[in-house]
Amino acid sequence: MGYHAGEKTIIITAVAQDHKTGEVLVVAFMDKEALRKTRETKRDYYWSRPRRKLWKKGESSGHEQIVHDILIDCDAIVLKIEQIKGACHAGHRSCFYRMIEGEGEKMFEQEDVYKK
Repeated sequence: MGYHAGEKTIIITAVAQDHKTGEVLVVAFMDKEALRKTRETKRDYYWSRPRRKLWKKGESSGHEQIVHDILIDCDAIVLKIEQIKGACHAGHRSCFYRMIEGEGEKMFEQEDVYKK
């Protein structure tokens, strides 16, 4: 199960959904360690493909995901979560705020949250 992201890293698609509404908030990737830490802490951890490392959702923004349930099949993981503030780094509740026509409502300014 999963895809190779390097010599030893195997990743799988992870879909984070609002645990009450089923709204898709994030699609990311997990490796074995991300899944283990997510299960242990009830907070989402993902594998960053560009950075090639594990990261905790909300580690810099504070916009955590509290995990209520984890479902799995042969191709993906579904995380039923409670989102604290916006899920998207661009300031929206969901990473899926763009539509073919129009855009969703912004919840925060990314410059205010991710100051360098």
